[in-house]
Amino acid sequence: MGARNYKDLLAWQKSMDLVEACYKLTMNFPATERYGLTDQLRRAAVSIPANIAEGQGRHYEAEFVRFLYIASGSLAELETHIYIAQRLGYLGLLETDQLLENAAEIGRMLNGLISSQKKKLAGQ
Repeated sequence: MGARNYKDLLAWQKSMDLVEACYKLTMNFPATERYGLTDQLRRAAVSIPANIAEGQGRHYEAEFVRFLYIASGSLAELETHIYIAQRLGYLGLLETDQLLENAAEIGRMLNGLISSQKKKLAGQ
């Protein structure tokens, strides 16, 4: 594998930044959403870097790919929660656009990692 540690992966670093942004923005959500949308949005965000790390830590390309797909699914879930928060008026358009732009960048990175890992698997 290219990276020696998951912390070396730019996708992990960027997704950690996204987690931080999500936590900061959800602090302003209504208290009634603490166990609803706030929790769901945060969990989806946290799942992205956690799955990248877990997959890379398994030291098998096939496992890494599987966990990258899980991270990608969590990213799609996060994007949906962001859209919901925006529609409910909890996030402004600028905040929404920034989060979605960051999510799209991470999505491209995940797709690149998946492609490169699948090429390695095909060459085995």
